[in-house]
Amino acid sequence: MGLAMSYLMAPAGGQDPARIARGLFGTPDWRAGRPVLDLGGAWQALHYLITGDAWDGRQPEADVVCGGRLLTEDGAAELGLDVIYLDAGRVKTAADHLAATPFDAVAGRFDLAAMAGAGVQDADRMDPGVRDRVLRPAYGALGRFYQDAAAEGRTVYKAMIPS
Repeated sequence: MGLAMSYLMAPAGGQDPARIARGLFGTPDWRAGRPVLDLGGAWQALHYLITGDAWDGRQPEADVVCGGRLLTEDGAAELGLDVIYLDAGRVKTAADHLAATPFDAVAGRFDLAAMAGAGVQDADRMDPGVRDRVLRPAYGALGRFYQDAAAEGRTVYKAMIPS
């Protein structure tokens, strides 16, 4: 079993992000009527292309996929999924990074053997066509999602869901 990742935009506010996460993700239909981007299982391959690492990296690159505050350690563990919170300032910085970094600038990191060696989910089952067939459009969708969130001053919640 792997993990899938979905992104949800939310208004910036002074409330506790863990409490907001419980309200956002506390029902089975949390996607309904909200601005959501589903990356499915492509999330970790994208993170690797963006940062060169399966989990870590520098800001702002790492913030695009895996970076942010893990809320399940902050009192939202009952949700049954991991939720990562990115405040509006970091959303803007990640959006600016994506806008300044075309896919072709990160695509050179697409090396299935290196990705599998780093532990990237499903890299050992990917074919070379995944880079342009799946990851290129997903990278474009991420850029648009972050640009929209930044333009509206929103925060981003990332949900890692067992798939």
